[in-house]
Amino acid sequence: MQTAKGSYHNLAALISGEGPATPGATGLAGPRHSRLSAESPAIEPPIKTTRLIIVSNHLPLRVKRGGSGWEFEWDEDALVAQAKEGVPKDPPLEVMYVGSLPVDIGVEEQERIANELKRLYNCCPVYIDKDVKEKYYKGFCKQQLWPLFHYILPVSPSSSGRFDIELWQSYVKANKSFADKVVEESASDTDFVWIHDYHLLVLPSLLRKRFNRIRCGLFLHSPFPSSEIFRTFPKREELLRSLLNADLIGFHTFDYARHFLSCCSRMLGLEHETSRGSITLDYYGRTVGLKIMPTGVNPGRYLEGFSWDEFKWRRGELRAQFAGCAVLVGCDDMDVFKGIELKLQAYERLLDHNPEMRGKLVLVQVTNPPRSSGRDINELHDTVVALVEGINRKYGRPAQGYSPVHYLERHVPLHERMAFYSIADCAVVTATRDGMNLVPYEYVVCREGPPGDSENGPRDSMLVVSEFVGCSPSLSGAIRVNPWSVESVCDGMYAAVRMPLEHRRLRHEKHWRYVSQHTVGYWASSFISDLQRVTRNHVSMKCYGLGLGLDTFRMVALDANFRKLEEGAVTSAYATSAVRVLLLDYDGTLTGGASSHLGGSGHLPSASHSHHAHLASSGASPGSEAPSEAVLAVLRALTADTRNRVCLFSGRPKAELTEWFASVPSLGLVAENGCYVRLAGGAGGGAGEWEALVPHADYSWKKMALPILQQYQESTDGSSIEAKESALVWWYRDADPDFGSWQAKELLDHLEGVLSNKPVEIVGTNGSVEIKPQGVSKGRAAERLLTSLFAAAQAAAAPAGAAAAASPAQGNGEPAPRRSQAGSGPDFVLCVGDDRSDEDMFTSLETMRANPRLMSSEVYACTVGQKPSRAPFYLNDPSDVLHLLARLVNISLPQS
Repeated sequence: MQTAKGSYHNLAALISGEGPATPGATGLAGPRHSRLSAESPAIEPPIKTTRLIIVSNHLPLRVKRGGSGWEFEWDEDALVAQAKEGVPKDPPLEVMYVGSLPVDIGVEEQERIANELKRLYNCCPVYIDKDVKEKYYKGFCKQQLWPLFHYILPVSPSSSGRFDIELWQSYVKANKSFADKVVEESASDTDFVWIHDYHLLVLPSLLRKRFNRIRCGLFLHSPFPSSEIFRTFPKREELLRSLLNADLIGFHTFDYARHFLSCCSRMLGLEHETSRGSITLDYYGRTVGLKIMPTGVNPGRYLEGFSWDEFKWRRGELRAQFAGCAVLVGCDDMDVFKGIELKLQAYERLLDHNPEMRGKLVLVQVTNPPRSSGRDINELHDTVVALVEGINRKYGRPAQGYSPVHYLERHVPLHERMAFYSIADCAVVTATRDGMNLVPYEYVVCREGPPGDSENGPRDSMLVVSEFVGCSPSLSGAIRVNPWSVESVCDGMYAAVRMPLEHRRLRHEKHWRYVSQHTVGYWASSFISDLQRVTRNHVSMKCYGLGLGLDTFRMVALDANFRKLEEGAVTSAYATSAVRVLLLDYDGTLTGGASSHLGGSGHLPSASHSHHAHLASSGASPGSEAPSEAVLAVLRALTADTRNRVCLFSGRPKAELTEWFASVPSLGLVAENGCYVRLAGGAGGGAGEWEALVPHADYSWKKMALPILQQYQESTDGSSIEAKESALVWWYRDADPDFGSWQAKELLDHLEGVLSNKPVEIVGTNGSVEIKPQGVSKGRAAERLLTSLFAAAQAAAAPAGAAAAASPAQGNGEPAPRRSQAGSGPDFVLCVGDDRSDEDMFTSLETMRANPRLMSSEVYACTVGQKPSRAPFYLNDPSDVLHLLARLVNISLPQS
């Protein structure tokens, strides 16, 4: 093993070349030479390359205190170090590591060591205060997050897993230290950041605050619990929203990803989409990808070890020691989730029921020191030791030198671990819950050995693997067991030992083929390629950071051309136009109250709402949503101008709109989101009659659909039915999210089968299933209004144009309106809306604008709130909309 050791107390010696040499071909991520010479040629300035910053709790370095100072060594066995092999070469990425050191460095040495580690290894150490580090890692990570992610709830009042706000604050503070170091090393938000594991779950939010367009991926190496477990955590929303501030989130198995998606659905109302094998979430205009792929190992590292003398010596020693015995091997941390005691109980049962195996079967159990401490660990240790002693006492044969359990409770170096794997007939993993567990992969590689290794024996192997570990789905030839069932594990061990050699070889070939192809390099390459793909449009995003705390911060990503509507440009265009059309949504646009859920599919997220939140439901009092005097005053002033055609859109019924806006008879109205239209003739023209957008519509389908909706309402708690004149809606927003979604999918299939021959559209949205006549939408209503208003607008434009020609300037000093060209539509269109149903209007305007004969005008399509939209402009809230409209007609808004 090549190393880079030496004291950093004598930096002059290192620079002059008298210090230890830096590694040559060890895969290090930094400059390969530390020697500087006067004869060295001039170095050209380096070409600026994009960086890949790999962030993990610990740097891939081994550290020890030597006689003359700290000694550092590259850890080739660290997963993040091996991941460098998979970094794409085109385009080249400069790999840099950010993480903490496993030892405490004195303040006086920190800067010097940081400079040297960056120069030699491209590693940037994060220094955390000792007290904070203790609470962050041993406190919050190991006592609270680790048990939570492994399905252990702190039920006991005295449990150390109970939430502690002080530990949480230390966790956030430590993550901020990592964020500061990443920001310090990253010159721009074009760099890639790859975060690893549960120690740094709030880091994506902290980085997104600094660099809105940063390209950030996170891979979770632990399990992700079911929503029932995760939702018990007091800071659940902070963690979930921070994960969503990454661009790509990696999980080992689909189960873990499914649990994450369930949390997003239940807590935030986010629904995922699948396309061409990928799973994505739309989070405030930014696509968040999910990557499901287990990690791998580096087979070359283990195959290289077969040439080490220490390995050859230890393997020969073990073969002699266990000659004539079948060997089972287990390698686990001393952890309550590893199921060591369950494995020993199953092994004892195997010997109890199979006397012929006594003296011919050995279990080698390698147990690494625990990574945390506590009462549970102490109890587990005592139980394991008692089981080992009991089995050896019961079935051991001291005279023959036979012990059924060979127990090692210490750190086992790589060469020795490889030796155990290479001579074992079967590896046994009985973890009750584990993120990945690479032991089976390592075992398969060591059983394969390098080509031509005659001492390794036949290429065969067997695996007994818990069905609750991340590697289980990828090992199709393994015997999967329920670790909680001692009988199941016992039967698995027996089947593995008794398996015919031919079957063992076939299973081994299958496993070796998978392990040799799905290496750690392959895993890293696939993840980075997906991260590049998901973030390829980041450079064109327009981003707004909203909220301060971790539970409220979100970054809204918008199109680069999306901008706030400038009042000056609108008022200028309005003043110089001859024929104007104003299309205004009511709920959420002119009033800040909740919109009725009549036929709507919910609002896009505003700055203060969840991304997929619908505005409030039908429980709101209709009277509370009636227009204010300010709204009525603005509408009266707009309709009083003969050059204006104003139409109001709403999801509310005809009668309600007629009553509310009776004082504005020249106002055009659209009810039930486009089903009914009432045209107006302009100033003094009076109100027209209500017309159906789809005349002579057949509503006989209601008699068929209503009993079906009632059936689903009765079987789905929290659901309700809304019967409208033109449509039926089944709402499930208050039902269980998962069950409601399942029922909605079933209802869609049911209705599509029953109503396949009826002229209806069945629309499933996030929270509802709506049945409405075909061809009904706000977009279709807007097209109908514009085509009918264009003719009237042209007729009205002629006298207005003649008056303008006689009087070049108006009495108030404003420029005279320009004349609309003959045969063209209006020369000014303002369309303002706030929810998804209004997006149809924006789309229709774009379509009509493509025809200059119909619309050669200034078109201002504007949404309310900074959110993804087809409209190119936005205003912040309804008060901004009212202020703009009042300025157009030059009136003062009455005080509310």
